[in-house]
Amino acid sequence: MKLKIVVLFFLVSLKSLGQKQVEVFFDFNKDFPNPTSILTLNEWIAKNKEIEITKLLGFCDSIDTKNYNKHLAERRIESVRELLEKSGLKFSKNLDKIAYGKDFKQSKVQAENRRVTIFYSEIAPKIVESEFTRQMRNSKVGETVKLPNIYFFNNSARIVPKSETSLYDLLCAMQENPKLKIEIQGHICCQMVNDVANISTARARAIYNYLLRNKIDRKRMKFVGYGVLRPIHKIPEQNQAEEDENRRVEILIVEK
Repeated sequence: MKLKIVVLFFLVSLKSLGQKQVEVFFDFNKDFPNPTSILTLNEWIAKNKEIEITKLLGFCDSIDTKNYNKHLAERRIESVRELLEKSGLKFSKNLDKIAYGKDFKQSKVQAENRRVTIFYSEIAPKIVESEFTRQMRNSKVGETVKLPNIYFFNNSARIVPKSETSLYDLLCAMQENPKLKIEIQGHICCQMVNDVANISTARARAIYNYLLRNKIDRKRMKFVGYGVLRPIHKIPEQNQAEEDENRRVEILIVEK
């Protein structure tokens, strides 16, 4: 019977039992993936760096003996494992490697049987704690923590959108510690007289309102504006850096 050799040059991505899988195909009697599968595998690896390989299954077509095909499947598994290892992917400590050879339900298309199936799980991204979050967690009652990267439009209490990350960090700190009570303190710069327009209070209130909109109990927080009464640097400031440090919002820890 004349065999029709169909060469598969692709990977198939599926979901199985909570895990994902890809399949790498081989040419007849070869233990290294065919060239086009290698290219596609490299593209897949480039898009899936944050994964953990959990299982490698090796398969062969029905040609040749059971023993020969089992050893061929083992070599195919090893060649794929080496490719994945060289690419820097992570492996489970309990990595399963099973060589089925030809001992499985075969496809009528022999080329579909010559494969290694890679099972993997996505690794949850590592959360990097911000310096502000660390300071809020370690601070004691009576200490103040500067809320970083908070920007307002000129002479107003409107918060610039790029401040969202810092606001969210403050919100998370309040959510993670239900006993935490704070005072939001607003400060301005550059004026020899106190805050005539009361901008520092309005800015502190804007942050208070953000927390309130996100369901933080008003009993856990209050706000106050100090204008230029508590500068870090003497006014008038000598440079832009001093102005930036005087123009700030601080969080006073009232209760933990």
